[in-house]
Amino acid sequence: MRLSTFLPGRLGFGSAPLGNMFRKIPDEEVHATLQAAWDQGIRYYDTAPFYGAGLAEMRLGAFLSRQPRDSYALSSKVGRLILDEVEPGSREFGEKGGLFEHGRPNKIVYDYTADGTMKSIEDSLKRLGVDRLDFVTVHDIAQDFHGDVWLQQFDTARTGAFHALTRLRDEGVIKAWGLGTNRAEPIELTLALDEPQPDGFLLAGRYTLLDHAHALQRLLPAAQEQGVEMVVGGPYSSGVLAGGTHFEYRQAPPGIIDRVRRIKELTDRYGMSIKAAALQFSLAHPVAAAAIPGASKPSRIIEDSAALEEKVPAGFWADLRESGLISPHAPLPGGA
Repeated sequence: MRLSTFLPGRLGFGSAPLGNMFRKIPDEEVHATLQAAWDQGIRYYDTAPFYGAGLAEMRLGAFLSRQPRDSYALSSKVGRLILDEVEPGSREFGEKGGLFEHGRPNKIVYDYTADGTMKSIEDSLKRLGVDRLDFVTVHDIAQDFHGDVWLQQFDTARTGAFHALTRLRDEGVIKAWGLGTNRAEPIELTLALDEPQPDGFLLAGRYTLLDHAHALQRLLPAAQEQGVEMVVGGPYSSGVLAGGTHFEYRQAPPGIIDRVRRIKELTDRYGMSIKAAALQFSLAHPVAAAAIPGASKPSRIIEDSAALEEKVPAGFWADLRESGLISPHAPLPGGA
């Protein structure tokens, strides 16, 4: 099933920050942020067991428990199991270091098998307090988390998780399945398979104003040809395109900061927000079904909603392309 047939609206909510990403977030701030999202009409929520070792799912579930289940779409991920035992010392998350060092201390283990997939979904449903998920993605089967053995993890998922999720989709238990990664390569490999075939994918940080050329080479043309749609994760490149200092979940390097400065000079010249440029660019590709920026403050949600609706002059997109700040092959809003 195409994602756009059941995702309500083009702006969703990415719940990674609710897992205490980068900082400890008070419960009242979490509730206020989720309430702001609901009040702004956001009805698509994405989460994952990885986010704070189940913390984001628990917090999101506590809020959504007050809403009718048919009134929103919900996605989560498989590939990691959260154990009851506590992980001693610091945890190793590949390139992402201490991404959720403020989350729950529970031990996290990888499991891309069919049995692990079913267990992961069962556990997510309990933490969320819901009876079903709409869209399930296989999480982080890529080099950034698994290094040189990522292809072995991919093969485990191909013979395990992919088939389990295909069965759940065919039985009507879930509406769609796909991959959720920070890299294009595993999704490219999956689209090249004869079977099983995904319905969509969640690509985080690889289709933004700052990083999109690689995705445009093979991944997005293949997805468009096969009718497979994309949820854009991290449209603000971990926050640096929204006034923050992080890029790729780390402090932004000088080259990125300079590029953001040049984009900001253009948005200032046209009297518009850089958030509007980032969000609308990410949604302009034909395969983009929705974008799910993360937020941990109510004000950010209001900014996101405004950015989606903001009128961006066609001249801005022309100048952005002329300046060489975006790929000449990137589709632009309004066909600019």
